[in-house]
Amino acid sequence: MSDQPVFVLGEELQALELAGFETEAEFQELLARHPRVLDFGSLADGRPLRLVLVAREMGVSASAESGAAYWLDHLFVDADGVPTLVEVKRATDTRIRREVVGQMLDYAANAARYWPAALLQRSFEETCGKDGRPLEEAYGELLGGGSAGSAGSAEEFWLGVEERLAAGRMRLLFVADRIPLELRAIVEFLNRQLRQTDVYAVELTQYRGGGDLRVLVPRIYGEVATAAKSPSAPRATQRTTRAEMDAAIQARPDAEVRRVATALLEHAAANGRLEGGTAKYRSMSVYYPVSGRQVPVWTLSLQDGPVRDDLSFAFGSITHHLGRERAAAFAASLPAVPGLAERLQALPAKAYNAWPSVALSALAAEPGALEDVRSAIHGLIDGWEGSA
Repeated sequence: MSDQPVFVLGEELQALELAGFETEAEFQELLARHPRVLDFGSLADGRPLRLVLVAREMGVSASAESGAAYWLDHLFVDADGVPTLVEVKRATDTRIRREVVGQMLDYAANAARYWPAALLQRSFEETCGKDGRPLEEAYGELLGGGSAGSAGSAEEFWLGVEERLAAGRMRLLFVADRIPLELRAIVEFLNRQLRQTDVYAVELTQYRGGGDLRVLVPRIYGEVATAAKSPSAPRATQRTTRAEMDAAIQARPDAEVRRVATALLEHAAANGRLEGGTAKYRSMSVYYPVSGRQVPVWTLSLQDGPVRDDLSFAFGSITHHLGRERAAAFAASLPAVPGLAERLQALPAKAYNAWPSVALSALAAEPGALEDVRSAIHGLIDGWEGSA
């Protein structure tokens, strides 16, 4: 790269000299305040891409039972609900060559498993609060004029983001003031191989002039590899339908598992709202009306090869909407099924922000467990009248 200055011509010619970022923190703050420098490409409907900051230093867990083990520099999202994970390094940091790639893949793999919708929503709203940005304005940008209180649209948006993460539908951005050739080669290779995930390197060059005048010049690497991806790669996803769930349930060999899965869906249809997932496997989430809100409470997932059928409880969402006390009461009312009991006991240490799950086979094997789950849900809906 040439170290020649760039020139700004106004009343007189002014030279702006190439200048690095003094600290990584300065670099990160610039991206958080001005994500437009990372906007390239377009949304599914052809509108220009506009990234919106979800959080800086977003915690990434390494297991369902642990707290944050890593910290992603920035998490952004666009109006299509596609998350963008960003790692920032200065050229003087030797990790920009290879180590940062393994670091990013760690983040992406674990974010896809351990970032529930409620955590994403809470992180975004807390960021808006810290930045002094009204939620109505922020959600208007994401929801196309909608608001945080419009018919559960915010919750549905973040559930969509969670499902895209689970399906691997995301962008990974390596941002530096100089991108080495080794990183460019890795980015282009990953971009050709990954069907759902787009990988880019963004070289952001800074020039400084007199006073506060700065010029930022972004250069994108990886777009050619993105364009060369197979046109048959599935870029759009469809939601699982009730008919597809029913067919998958009937294909299960265990009659008790079929009974439990069917009973759960029937209870949800009678008392709440079912919404199909968009992951590669079949799944449905259930929203129940609680205290005037539509609160996501559980998700039923049916996975093949090998078969894995799970019921997961959305404690992050329950805590976000109803508070920790009601989440704790709900946890205490669930049956102590092997596998689930241990995960429920770990909830207080995680501030009830987790997705404890139980295999349907374990639920089916425990006498009365299904009835206890349904009773717990009714307790949540009714608010445990008379409880402290």
